[in-house]
Amino acid sequence: MEAHEAKRELESLRRRIDEVDMELLTLLEERMELGLRTRALKSGPLDAARELSVLARAKQNSLALVGEGFAQEVFSSIMAESRRLQGERHTIVAFQGEHGAHSEIAARSLVPGAATVPCVEFGDVFLGVQQGRFELGVVPVENSLEGPVSQVSALLPESGLWIRGEASVPVKHCLMAWPGSDYRDLRVAYSHPMALGQCRGFLARHKLEPRPFYDTAGAARMLAREKPRGAAAVASALAARLYGLEVIQEGIEDEESNTTRFLLLSRSPSEEGDKCSAVFTVRHESGQLLKALELFAGAGLNLTRIASMPCRSDPGNYRFFLDFEGTDRDPAVRDVLAALQERATSFRFLGCYPAGR
Repeated sequence: MEAHEAKRELESLRRRIDEVDMELLTLLEERMELGLRTRALKSGPLDAARELSVLARAKQNSLALVGEGFAQEVFSSIMAESRRLQGERHTIVAFQGEHGAHSEIAARSLVPGAATVPCVEFGDVFLGVQQGRFELGVVPVENSLEGPVSQVSALLPESGLWIRGEASVPVKHCLMAWPGSDYRDLRVAYSHPMALGQCRGFLARHKLEPRPFYDTAGAARMLAREKPRGAAAVASALAARLYGLEVIQEGIEDEESNTTRFLLLSRSPSEEGDKCSAVFTVRHESGQLLKALELFAGAGLNLTRIASMPCRSDPGNYRFFLDFEGTDRDPAVRDVLAALQERATSFRFLGCYPAGR
């Protein structure tokens, strides 16, 4: 083999080694997350019988290049690290998507030092918190360009969960592709439908066909694994770094002010706060919504958000979501909420929590 061919082959093999290393790190992260989730289901971090079983399986399944001793040493180290993490009592926070999603960025902001665990669907986040598998959940409720997140608005009223906090996260999208890709060959861009909508102008100008995917970071992970020809992804710079992709252009969102508001959900309410949320329905009659809103005006309470969503169980009627400044410890706020509950056909107070800054 000539020297230049050997060099190309060496570079190709090293690129593949780098890919495998990234996959190993991703799988180790998932392994540690699963270990943390077992914490609530057993009496302590050490399960000697289980660890012996894992080591025996590592020995049995090791192949020619991975010696039995080395395989057992690796898994012993992995389990030791898992025990250490379980002993630190990390708060487990669920989010929808894959690692690198903007929801994870919001979760890290709201609960510093937490163990963030990805879920495929929003419903998985809600159900996991309801059942106690996760201590907290983070979900997007509205975007400054695309408006409310309808799935979250549908799930929240019936979930029984409380809003414990909020964060408005600047959403900066990047166009990314596999390293070495020729930008001129790109034809499609994969991402979550809301992200594609936020970058609609950029994609149209560059003649990139938007292809919906269940998650922004999930699109980046798929791109790194499958390497579809002529494809790019729209996701965060964090996702590009996590999955070894090359950022072709940053800040491709149509408006620089693009932000998404995220909610922190819990089975118990916050002990203090200066912002409140509620959801209610009124009789489908003229003036009923106005009379409900006049309760807040009469008490001098500032509404910061009003959103509506059709009631699935009552076609033609709407649920109304309200956010307002104030605390439920204030007698004036309690009086307004009591009056609204009396006037409404359905009502749920979603929580009083610290307003995002």
